Amino acid sequence: MKNGRRSIFFYIILIGVIALLVFAITSFIPLPRMQYDDFITQLKAGNIKSATLKEDELIVYVNNKVPADQASGKSAINPGTKYGVDIPSYSAFMEYMNEFLDGNKDAENKVSFTASFNHIPGWVEYIPMIGMIAVMVIFMLIIIGQNNGNSKIMTFAKSRARLYTESKVKFTDVAGAEEEKEELEEIVDFLKFPKKYFSLGARIPKGVLMVGPPGTGKTYLAKAVAGEANVPFFSISGSDFVEMYVGVGAARVRDMFEQAKKNAPCIIFIDEIDAVGRHRGAGLGGGHDEREQTLNQILVEMDGFEQNAGIVIIAATNRPDILDPALTRPGRFDRKIVVNYPDITAREKILEIHSRNKKVDESVSFKDAAKNTAGFTAADLENLMNEAALLAARRGSEKITNAHLKEAIFRVIVGPEKRSHVINEHDKKLTAYHEAGHAIIVKLFSTTSKVDRVSIIPAGSAGGYTAHRPDEDLSYYTSKQLFETIVVALGGKAAEEIIFGDVTTGASSDLQSANSTAMKMVTKYGMSEALGNMIMDTGHEEIFLGRDFGHTRTASEELSSTVDREVKKIIDKAYDTAKKLLTDNMDKLELIAKTLMERERIEKEEFDILMDGGQLPDLAEKATETEKTEEAQQADEAPKTEEAPKAEETPKTEEAPDAAEASKE
Repeated sequence: MKNGRRSIFFYIILIGVIALLVFAITSFIPLPRMQYDDFITQLKAGNIKSATLKEDELIVYVNNKVPADQASGKSAINPGTKYGVDIPSYSAFMEYMNEFLDGNKDAENKVSFTASFNHIPGWVEYIPMIGMIAVMVIFMLIIIGQNNGNSKIMTFAKSRARLYTESKVKFTDVAGAEEEKEELEEIVDFLKFPKKYFSLGARIPKGVLMVGPPGTGKTYLAKAVAGEANVPFFSISGSDFVEMYVGVGAARVRDMFEQAKKNAPCIIFIDEIDAVGRHRGAGLGGGHDEREQTLNQILVEMDGFEQNAGIVIIAATNRPDILDPALTRPGRFDRKIVVNYPDITAREKILEIHSRNKKVDESVSFKDAAKNTAGFTAADLENLMNEAALLAARRGSEKITNAHLKEAIFRVIVGPEKRSHVINEHDKKLTAYHEAGHAIIVKLFSTTSKVDRVSIIPAGSAGGYTAHRPDEDLSYYTSKQLFETIVVALGGKAAEEIIFGDVTTGASSDLQSANSTAMKMVTKYGMSEALGNMIMDTGHEEIFLGRDFGHTRTASEELSSTVDREVKKIIDKAYDTAKKLLTDNMDKLELIAKTLMERERIEKEEFDILMDGGQLPDLAEKATETEKTEEAQQADEAPKTEEAPKAEETPKTEEAPDAAEASKE
């Protein structure tokens, strides 16, 4: 509010200064002069409209129209113009004017004449000029004061780092990163007790680079370090350094380190440092751009001649491959901490932390939820608990139950179900057989996954999905396991061809997943007999222009053809395997597909019953049981969820197989 009032005051003064300038300019512009003889001539000719006598000066106003033959005299007279006339004698002029006015009372063009006899002191004329000078001085002082303060005028070189003198996040609020916390506890101990290290001649790492996928908790760990050490915490993003003005980024870096030195010991946290710290010389033009100047200044500040005692720099990035080697060398970022996806134990602890401020039923098993969320980041798990709370509130439940948690998992992975979406019978039948093909192959062929849910209800961008989960977290995959994932991905297309004798576009994402996995097996994992231990993958998932653009590929055309043949061999073998499995189990394929068309969704327990040759209760009986269960839940304060099926690992949808592949690597 104060800043708003200052801005209004600033603009009021600015308008006042402009008005005074206009007044001063107009006030001090002298009037054009008219000779006294010309005035008498024009007065007699009837060309003077008005005349005003002020002290010893006569101000006259000429009519708008002056005849050409009369606009003459010792000087040209312009129509419709004011003139100043110097009179020879006041008394003589007044006598002449009285006689003239008396003699021309009945004339058509009467002259309006007034005389002012107010005697104003001479110094009064200088008041407007003095006021204008005073206002201009005040205006300049305000501008200087704002530039020295927090105004945005001429402050491009100021650092955009936000200073937090106190962080409420502690290590106890961070779960699933025990080793990472141990690495950072050393930094905290140094900031608390620096003399203990200096006395032994030890040097604490100047910088800590935290590397990991988005959402794994890198920023949260940095805040926890500041909270534990109880020191000032400067937070800034890499993009905040770079501006369109040359030299601004380097100036902001200098200003940030100057502020940090004044608040030492402290922590500087640079999020997304890859925005400013990427490899120099990577621009296609090869120019010395603003980003490189900023990076050079960061390098100098981190390991220059000046000592930054008590300043610890923590940076975070999910693209360490594009950082400049000079930035990641010892002496700058001495320590690199990898913050990866949480394992099953870590996921359970993270879910417990995010459930602290929520009403959760005692029967909720976070262990089962952790099994069902492999590949989730800490941010994903926080979002999962929030979705479960929203579902519970929407359904009028007082507490979050296992059913809410399981449904939230599917909402996060697949998306909300679109039950209002109208599907014709042909598409419904096609989707049912497609998903049944996936589910049956998971059950009969996969050694790592189990079916958790099969649905033909559109969800997200998928027309249907088959969610399946591994029994446990896997860090490494064998060639047999990867081949199984390809067979599972091709199960939907195989079912379409067997039943309808044709295939549709619905298998496009399955084919993309299968081909991607097969290509990695050949070019990256060395799982091809023809290529053996030779690989063609450089390890970069995406091209970094400027570094990778100029690198030539060493693979010959013959080798590329061999790779294509090997990939096709794997795909063809997997497709034949899928078709054979489904052909040999045609009765199960028909049963699962017809059940899906009737019920639209089959849970894990129901699917196992059908695959074992059992029968499911009629939908009418199931609806009656569901109503009774809901009535019992409403009567009880704590809803019972023992009947809810337990989920055990990340459901994988056939619409998004690449996400599962990423977790396998």
